[in-house]
Amino acid sequence: MLKINPQYLVNDKGEKTAALLSIKEFQLLMQRLEDLEDILEMDAAVETETEFRDYQDIQADLIKEGNL
Repeated sequence: MLKINPQYLVNDKGEKTAALLSIKEFQLLMQRLEDLEDILEMDAAVETETEFRDYQDIQADLIKEGNL
């Protein structure tokens, strides 16, 4: 579980109007969001894809192309 400790800015009525995070907390939160986006994109691809290739075939192609 991601542990963040936000500090809140309040208006003169004491209502929270904004949250303040440390740079480290912000970066961790952004990384988690990016990871979640990647997972959602992968789930969508798996649901719509009709043909898959073996990892060994992909790896061999990448080696042949000089990309691995």
